[in-house]
Amino acid sequence: MPARRARANARHPALPATPRRVVDGLTPASEQHRDVHWCRDEPLRVEDVAAAERFIERVGFAACLTDSRRPGPSLYIAVCGRRDAVMPRNVQKDEEASHTWLLKDDLLRRGRVYYAKLARGKAMFLAPRLVPHFQAIWGVRKADEASRFSPDARAILRVLRREWEMSTADLRVDSGVTDRPAFTRALDELQAAMLVVPSEVYYRPKFTYIWTLAVSRFPDQLRKRVGRDVALREIARAFLDTAGMTVPGELARVTGLSRVDAGLGNRALLAEGAAISPRRGVYLLAGL
Repeated sequence: MPARRARANARHPALPATPRRVVDGLTPASEQHRDVHWCRDEPLRVEDVAAAERFIERVGFAACLTDSRRPGPSLYIAVCGRRDAVMPRNVQKDEEASHTWLLKDDLLRRGRVYYAKLARGKAMFLAPRLVPHFQAIWGVRKADEASRFSPDARAILRVLRREWEMSTADLRVDSGVTDRPAFTRALDELQAAMLVVPSEVYYRPKFTYIWTLAVSRFPDQLRKRVGRDVALREIARAFLDTAGMTVPGELARVTGLSRVDAGLGNRALLAEGAAISPRRGVYLLAGL
């Protein structure tokens, strides 16, 4: 590991002491709070799949391969173990990006955390405890599927409900959605509605994902009913607990919530005393 660390440091030299940040206005205390909880410190870096699962459970939700130019917790940054991690252009030859990608594959196989493209096409991990809350915001009832989904998405969903799981190539053939971009868009619809997830990935004899119904992996969580107001509050709580502070628009950018909904969640924390607000749109974790 020291050799890999030395090579990584050579590829990613430290940024200046005052780099341009995606999130402005954070206090030193909140930055240090994030360093600890988001594993942005060398001794805390994520190295194996068990550590990755603990990281996701702790933060509640995290992106997969975003770097310091995007707000929010990220598995890639946790693997790098530094605050200023930047994804190189040639990710195929980057050890940290490759290691993050392989950890993602292992997380899929184990099925202990939720992974899919969620709101606005964001590839995210969810801790099981937050699956009911995300589903309360973005889930689609069966009665609404005909009006909410495209014909291609409904065709794919019919096949998966019959076969339960299927590889990408077979699913394209059986659903009749043979146009690759159309198939991808339809799968994105179903993932965003928390109905379909990738459950396995194979690289030989050729690269393919195995797709399955989300309820097959997280039946209890997806059948649990949560009110929208509770869901917004708990999503906001999960972020603030590990971020320490949130500034205007940050929660919305990280989760895909609208700014109105993000504000409702943050103000619910304020009402119960879990947060304080020194100025409009800024929320601090109480006691930090």
